[in-house]
Amino acid sequence: MTIIDQPTTDTAAAPGVKPGRRLSVAPMMDWTDRHCRVFHRHISRHTWLYTEMVTTGALVYGDVERHLRFNEEEHPVALQLGGSDPTDLATSARLGEKWGYDEINLNCGCPSERVQKGAFGACLMAEPQLVADCVKAMRDAVSIDVTVKHRIGIDQTESYDFVRDFVGTVADAGCKTFIVHARNAILKGLSPKENREVPPLKYDFAYRLKREFPDFEIIINGGIKTEAEIDEHLRHIDGVMLGREAYHNPFVMATFDQRYYGDADAVVKSREQVIEAMIPYIRAQLALGEKGLKLNSITRHMLGLMTGLPGARQFRQVLSDSKKLAAGDANLLLEAAARLRTTA
Repeated sequence: MTIIDQPTTDTAAAPGVKPGRRLSVAPMMDWTDRHCRVFHRHISRHTWLYTEMVTTGALVYGDVERHLRFNEEEHPVALQLGGSDPTDLATSARLGEKWGYDEINLNCGCPSERVQKGAFGACLMAEPQLVADCVKAMRDAVSIDVTVKHRIGIDQTESYDFVRDFVGTVADAGCKTFIVHARNAILKGLSPKENREVPPLKYDFAYRLKREFPDFEIIINGGIKTEAEIDEHLRHIDGVMLGREAYHNPFVMATFDQRYYGDADAVVKSREQVIEAMIPYIRAQLALGEKGLKLNSITRHMLGLMTGLPGARQFRQVLSDSKKLAAGDANLLLEAAARLRTTA
């Protein structure tokens, strides 16, 4: 198991042909770090994974290695950028390609006030030409895909025409893949959490985009939890991006490779096999002695692995035991699984 801790000049780092973005896991701040992505990759080989949003400032002026280092087995993996300066975005996209990412994604959907102060995220939807300029600058800088994740509107703008015109303007700069979080972003008065729950979902806006722009790749995001819901969306659009459900109930992805990618050779691991696969990774990471890295830095992403099973609560309790975590023994995962079997 190899960790990529130096840039690579090989922009097609994943062997063979990369799978399409039929299923993906959304970029989620403080959650979808490299350890979370390795865990998810042990459940699904083909589902696309996205980094947490990385700001251009963090790459232009900060510690590039800390922000861009990832594990080889994460492919296909996309780097999501936050920014609004075309030059800085081009520089950051170029760095992302050098480090081996498979896609660069521009965040035009985050509604948090912190992001707004940086003049990026969902507020960029009010400036589609600027977004187009940013996309063009990145596309000119890299050979990998440049995509955009956005909302369907901002504040009280409820018209489909708004998102249609936004997509049309950005597409003129060469973007052909749009990830549509099918809610408005309320820029004032709602927290990021409330912005994921309060504005109503309007999936038909994404469907209409696909009908109006049939040659574009349209991926839908927002409130999607079950295979039945995924199946219904895929009747209308090209791909589905899961958010919180993939984090809190990650085993929902266990059959994705066979069901949505037609990989008849894909092995559906049991939950215990996923745990066993993670133990060597955890031991290797802890052995590196990275400053601030503790057992909980990795196992916290695995708390939802047993969701829906009898004993899931006991599994989480063992993995949350501060004294056991402080010991730094990866076998804690096996102890947690054993507690589940005893309870079941």
